[in-house]
Amino acid sequence: MVAEGEGALGRTAGPPPPDLLRLHEAIAGLFATQGDWRRAYQHLRSALEIARDGSLRDPLTSSYNRRYLDERLYGPFTDRPPLGIALIDLDRFKGVNDTYGHLVGDRVLRRVADLLQEDLPPGGFCARYGGEEFVLWLPGIDAGAAIQLVESARLRVARHPWSELQPGLRVTISAGLAHETPGAGTPERQLRRADTLLYAAKRAGRNKVAYHDAQTTHLITHSE
Repeated sequence: MVAEGEGALGRTAGPPPPDLLRLHEAIAGLFATQGDWRRAYQHLRSALEIARDGSLRDPLTSSYNRRYLDERLYGPFTDRPPLGIALIDLDRFKGVNDTYGHLVGDRVLRRVADLLQEDLPPGGFCARYGGEEFVLWLPGIDAGAAIQLVESARLRVARHPWSELQPGLRVTISAGLAHETPGAGTPERQLRRADTLLYAAKRAGRNKVAYHDAQTTHLITHSE
């Protein structure tokens, strides 16, 4: 039985947020009827910005979506700062859906997205890559800081009190992290390397972060 509130997931029932898109459109129409075209334009512009932002967000988790990630992957990337890209996958997530149902599975995805978005560097973001996979975009930090950040995210997920949502529920993630210095390669190639490293973490037993240096692939060990 699923409780009405989210409890430990940090989401409680309450009134829906105002529809800012329709509000700006309505105010724009009001100013237009009064002949105040400058204010009407300002509100129409705000409505367009809200609509665009909504088209770049995943409706379930409110993180960025694949479309936004693709804009960053394939957009201009000359003179970009050092960049870490981590591809993250929920371990055995199908078992969560099969055992507890898709409603609980959706709540798990939302909470994992919230946990992944903590402590990101300036300009960093989390995007839902598809299904139970997420990407962390980590600009402007060196490899050591990127490793520490992704490992901290793994620990937050592993140590979260999931059993408060459903008794016996446990959720972990595996991650592959690729880090590059400016001009070393495209973000698209970097994501492919992160994908290869993610599978290395999975093969090593899951609930791990895999990364590489110039010589070899490393796996972060842990006590969970």
